[in-house]
Amino acid sequence: MDFPSLKVRIASKIVELWLRSLRIKLHAPSDFGPGVLGLWHQDVLASVATFKDKNVHILISESKDGEFLAATAQRLGFRVARGSDTHGSINVRHVLDSLKKGDFAGMALDGPRGPAMEAKPGSIWLSKSSNRPLWLLSPRYGLHFRLKSWDKMIIPLPLTSIDMRINYFCENK
Repeated sequence: MDFPSLKVRIASKIVELWLRSLRIKLHAPSDFGPGVLGLWHQDVLASVATFKDKNVHILISESKDGEFLAATAQRLGFRVARGSDTHGSINVRHVLDSLKKGDFAGMALDGPRGPAMEAKPGSIWLSKSSNRPLWLLSPRYGLHFRLKSWDKMIIPLPLTSIDMRINYFCENK
């Protein structure tokens, strides 16, 4: 197992404290239960803050950015598998096993490189293969700004409020 560098560990501790400062209000349907938590890449920080300490199994890319996000997510109580629906597919199977056991799993719908807001097949495949719903996480932000990255990532300011709305993305039938 690879251990994150000292720089990654320090930065992830700072980000952990910042994400724990966010005030999250969850709005979910009455039948909300174990399934795939699908999010757009731009909303990864709000989504991680919402489901901290819930033992959600998430898939994070094997990129350098992924190393930092994985270290931060582990500090926040997530189980992390590294890979994507195209690379590290054996790790996708671990996430699938968690879903079949009745756990939650999280995955960016638009993958690690986009295009932004266009769903790739991985999350839908996980939902269908596990016979679990695919939930769409839709945050509404208080104070925030956007990066000029491919995903236009949203950065909520410390101590801000976020309303996290959860709805079906698609249903398994």
